Amino acid sequence: MKILVTGAKGFVGRNLVTALKQIENGNDRTRPSLKIEEIFQYDKDDDLAALKRYCADYDFVFNLAGVNRPQKESEFVEGNCGFLSDLLDLLENEHNRCPIMLSSSAQASLSGRFKDSPYGRSKLEAEKVLMEYGQRTGSRVLIYRFPNLFGKWCRPNYNSAVATFCYNYAHDLPIQVNDPSTELELVYIDDLVKEMLDALEGKEKRCEFEGTDVIAKNDGSYCYVPVSHKVTLGQIVDCLDCIKKQPETLIVPELKEDGFIKKLYSTYLSYLPKEKTIFDLSMHEDERGSFTELVKTINGGQFSVNISKPGVTKGQHFHNSKWEFFIVVKGKALIRERNLATDEVYEFVVDGTKMQAVHMLPGYTHSIENLDSENELITLMWANELFDPGRPDTFHEEV
Repeated sequence: MKILVTGAKGFVGRNLVTALKQIENGNDRTRPSLKIEEIFQYDKDDDLAALKRYCADYDFVFNLAGVNRPQKESEFVEGNCGFLSDLLDLLENEHNRCPIMLSSSAQASLSGRFKDSPYGRSKLEAEKVLMEYGQRTGSRVLIYRFPNLFGKWCRPNYNSAVATFCYNYAHDLPIQVNDPSTELELVYIDDLVKEMLDALEGKEKRCEFEGTDVIAKNDGSYCYVPVSHKVTLGQIVDCLDCIKKQPETLIVPELKEDGFIKKLYSTYLSYLPKEKTIFDLSMHEDERGSFTELVKTINGGQFSVNISKPGVTKGQHFHNSKWEFFIVVKGKALIRERNLATDEVYEFVVDGTKMQAVHMLPGYTHSIENLDSENELITLMWANELFDPGRPDTFHEEV
């Protein structure tokens, strides 16, 4: 399969081409039936003759090219409709009936706050041109009205509030929110690319539109990305406040599978400057060694690393409800646990050469001893809850 991507250097284009290349070179094996032979990339600075040269060869066209910030209003129609018309003429002259995907916009609905949008009018005109082409030639056409998009490589201070907020937060720049209650419908770039690859396999999601609302319909005239998120500007700012403070608090917010915060976090990180990519951790040191908290989660506990000097025994305490995993990653240790109710003692000799996780059980006082007389013992520890100095649930008791 030979694929044309116009607007290949744009936000969506870069992400889509990257995904297509992984399939082309065999790195992505999640779509075994999809075989990509060549990817033709076209952008606004390229010569239109380059499109014509290979026009008979395309098996699928992703038309992502468009104009959304022109100097003159007339450039909307030229960039969003004129180029499409030229491309369709080239395909028709070569009798190429390959499927064509069009990147349109929710503004093409010309409803609500988009009622007087010149950009929306140009996109609507492009939709009509493609629909007429499909009816005339029998080509399969896929028109996507995208809402607000976000994700890595999105240009800040351009047409994405999320990209601008993430960039500014990452670079300690101010942001402006006039109305925190303003709601956006957002589509994450990886969800969009997944749908594009589905479309390439003939599995696009079809729909009709009532204003900007999607009405799923198997034989619909339009297509849509099935996963989107409706969030307010205030919610985005609150999330970014938490994310930005993570190197200080160590707290990672709850990252639900396919949830908005998980995707926002990834987007924010993509804008981090080099100096913020690395950050210090606070080591608590004494004559026995050190203890360092690594990561804290909202509902998933926290991770820490414990370093014990040769011959040192640590612990000698119990928890009523808290429980932990001890995982020795370097050295040799004796872990002992005593049931406070029965005085039964469990003993485990663990070694970093064989990774094992040992439960620290509630109601069992426990200790860990470095059995090596020369080298440090390094233990990764996970606790099922965050440490609360006001209610530590930790009580001294010798094993």
